[in-house]
Amino acid sequence: MTQDTRLRTNINKEIEELKPWFHNLHLPDSTQTAPDHWLGDFPMFKWKELSPFIPQDLSGWKVLDVGCNAGFYTFELAKRGADVLGIDVDTHYLKQAEWAAEKMGLQKKTRFKQMQVYDLAKEKENFDLIWFMGVLYHLRYPMLAMDILAEKNSDMMVFQTLSMPGKEAETDTWDRPINEREDLLKDGWPKMAFIEHKFSGDPTNWWLPNHAGIEAMLRSCGYKITGRPGHEIYIARKDAENPSCLHTWNKSEYQSAIQEDWKAEVGNKIKK
Repeated sequence: MTQDTRLRTNINKEIEELKPWFHNLHLPDSTQTAPDHWLGDFPMFKWKELSPFIPQDLSGWKVLDVGCNAGFYTFELAKRGADVLGIDVDTHYLKQAEWAAEKMGLQKKTRFKQMQVYDLAKEKENFDLIWFMGVLYHLRYPMLAMDILAEKNSDMMVFQTLSMPGKEAETDTWDRPINEREDLLKDGWPKMAFIEHKFSGDPTNWWLPNHAGIEAMLRSCGYKITGRPGHEIYIARKDAENPSCLHTWNKSEYQSAIQEDWKAEVGNKIKK
């Protein structure tokens, strides 16, 4: 047995021991972690859609990968020069990601932490790019998560979620009288379907927004949509002309949710 054969045998053994894999990672020796994935070469086919929308040179960028799983996107972004923090609640996936980082020689460009997205409110770091794919619909409190991420993001978000059918989007959703609610039933009015029990057999699937709802949530958090790489995927950038509602409306509610002292801030404003 040659050394290359021995090394590949060892890697395949380690891959087997780390099963199950949801990310089919392509390792430097061409070994794949989930070549028979039920979705195909996942998430490589998603990355091929997204890749042209992401700067080729991310040197100096700080990136956050929310729900990083085994780290596929973390590694692709690190290969472009970014310093990437991947977070996930599942220790199994984080163990896979740390193993893969060593195999890819990307330990110095990547970090992994077990965290809920809400825990980021207590962190001091800010990020140039936030990768937020395949997470929103698993969250019981989606707008709180969106507000937290927007506060930690200085430039760009890549967003993806399961969504309701349809591409309609009403252009006038500014205001309605209290007794005129028919427009809210239109297909293009921003809305989310609430999942009480399960969706696709998964009890952690809570919300499916429609296209208009996704756009509205991003705008409400201070973003403008600049690209649509593929189905249910949105590229959003911070919009200086449209600040987050946290800075134009009621920040005290957000502060209370993340356990900040909102009363002190209100009191200081009154004194001034």
